[in-house]
Amino acid sequence: MPRTPRWIALATTAATAGALFASVQAPAAAAPAERPAPAPAEGSLVDEPWVIAHRGASAYRPEHTLAAEKLAYRMGADVIEPDLVPTKDGHLVVRHENELSGTTDVADRPEFADRRTTKTIDGRSVTGWFSEDFTLKEIKTLRAVERVPDIRPDNTRFDGAFTIPTWEEVVALWERKTRNPKYRDVKLIPELKHGAYFDSIGLDTEEALAESLKEHGLDGEDAPVIVQSFEPESAREVDERVDTPVVQLIGSGQQELTTPEALDGIAEYADAIGPDLRWVLPIGEDGRAGEPTALVADAHERGLLVTPYTLRSENGFLPEGYRTSDDPTAYGDYMDYYTAVLRTGVDGVFSDNPDHLREARDAYLDERA
Repeated sequence: MPRTPRWIALATTAATAGALFASVQAPAAAAPAERPAPAPAEGSLVDEPWVIAHRGASAYRPEHTLAAEKLAYRMGADVIEPDLVPTKDGHLVVRHENELSGTTDVADRPEFADRRTTKTIDGRSVTGWFSEDFTLKEIKTLRAVERVPDIRPDNTRFDGAFTIPTWEEVVALWERKTRNPKYRDVKLIPELKHGAYFDSIGLDTEEALAESLKEHGLDGEDAPVIVQSFEPESAREVDERVDTPVVQLIGSGQQELTTPEALDGIAEYADAIGPDLRWVLPIGEDGRAGEPTALVADAHERGLLVTPYTLRSENGFLPEGYRTSDDPTAYGDYMDYYTAVLRTGVDGVFSDNPDHLREARDAYLDERA
């Protein structure tokens, strides 16, 4: 049976008290010249849509570093997202992918040159250096670099400044931060990557995370941790191992998970869905947001919260109708786009720019008042 009554009560109470929560790029759909009417208050299952810091405040610091997470706390995020992949010796480290060359200096480290290899990950051939081929001690010698330097050149000044954090370090930071009343309602929303692949090579990331949650007393249904995965079997396994809320992520190629029948099944093991924004708010021919799909209403009908991904403020990431110049590094009309997303009745949104999303949320709540 769906566990949504408990989850909705938890979310609404936390949002009322302060805020419960503070991936892939957000497409959109055709919007008329006039802004559409605000979504009715009952469109969302929570009092305030959550600001979810995508890989920390990753628009301002290299993603998935403790520095990016610390900045996200200061910017008012309600939830911090760390993606988790395993090391060779079974530790969970914080990277968006197990292939390390896009976000670390591993390719420039001659001592690891012989680790470069090609693997098939989820049916896709990938060449590079992989977390599962390194011990934690070795990964701790690497340094983070900016993933998209052409769009975020300012972040390159931090290249080499930060180490690769572990999940345990993220939890330790959260424990320190939430001792401060200012941050006491902040949650963590870890994402497990490539569960089936890691199972196939003897690395059970679901078990590793579940054991860590139990050790920290974060495995209960009211825990300030929400676990997410794109793989239904991985999400189901987490649901079986711990009582923490679960989010079924829905990627751009997983349209089959957006049907009412699929949502019926998801509601049996998950408390929320985290869809690619195209499944919530398509982009029309004019490059602007058009009519929302039925996904939010369908999910809410089944008691599932909806937390889509990902809002980014630079022209290089925004839909064409919200770009203000040809400069991909400059900010576009993010406020208009972010507000259009919030008007769909979603319960939270992931953003690389948690400060911008919080600004848009405040404006959206003002117009709804």
